[in-house]
Amino acid sequence: MNTKKRILDEALTLFSEKGYGNVYVAQIAEAVGIKAPSLYKHYKSKQDIFNAILDEMKKSYDKQASMLNISGEDAVSDAEVYSDIGEDELVRMATGLFLYFLHDDYAQKFRKMLTIEQFRDSELAHLLTKEYADDPLSYQSAMFSMLCKKGVLRKYDPDVMALHFYAPIYFLLTVCDREPQRETESTELLKRHIRQFSRIYGKGE
Repeated sequence: MNTKKRILDEALTLFSEKGYGNVYVAQIAEAVGIKAPSLYKHYKSKQDIFNAILDEMKKSYDKQASMLNISGEDAVSDAEVYSDIGEDELVRMATGLFLYFLHDDYAQKFRKMLTIEQFRDSELAHLLTKEYADDPLSYQSAMFSMLCKKGVLRKYDPDVMALHFYAPIYFLLTVCDREPQRETESTELLKRHIRQFSRIYGKGE
């Protein structure tokens, strides 16, 4: 592993354990096994490291989404994909994304860092809300709206549909963050949630 990647890995581990505000560049350098001046050859500041972590997370998520044949961000193109899949495939895709966010090292540690910092840093609190509430709900609301118009789903308030779909998923994710031993039961409950959602809102039922 190259030094730039090691810096990101060690920094995020420290951020997830101590919180972003309680970690200093010298501590990151020490964890990597280099001196602070050497670290600055790769990243200009702690903020620069943070931005690089965001970039790595984006690349990882895009790769995971592409493996599921979706964008994960473009509601228009993804609505076309979801229009043509059945309940079993929907369960498979939702479970795959759930387990990705639960086990991906960067996604998991980044979520924990934001959880620690949400009551101490207003900017990171805003980022937590954006990443795990506003953006997913906006994306899903737009997609459900299109699926309703296409006749795939029953016509209900898409904002509420997004809340019905997403809130239990995020809730189960946070349960597993705190109590990893509950992963199996949470994953099974997630699958039942997806199936029931599909049967409640599906036009064919």
